[in-house]
Amino acid sequence: MAQSALQELQQESEAGVEDSWATILWDDPVNLIPYVIYVLQAIFAFPKAKATKLTMQVHNDGKAIVAVGSKDEMVENVSKLHRYGLWATVGRP
Repeated sequence: MAQSALQELQQESEAGVEDSWATILWDDPVNLIPYVIYVLQAIFAFPKAKATKLTMQVHNDGKAIVAVGSKDEMVENVSKLHRYGLWATVGRP
């Protein structure tokens, strides 16, 4: 019985990962760092320290995952980021 419960938990965990999507913010040559920080704070209500950390990750690594959730939520996030002129896509975390 204990093994059955463990298998169920593993399946639920795996299903959760399979259903997860990410909002990926990409580096671009147009938008300045302070503006990207501002946008992340405006859209996601991130504290300035978190918005700055993610912005620097984008700047240094070329991209950063800024949110994880359902596909519909991530598509909406990407749409919002596009309205601010940032380059973002939906992908798997």
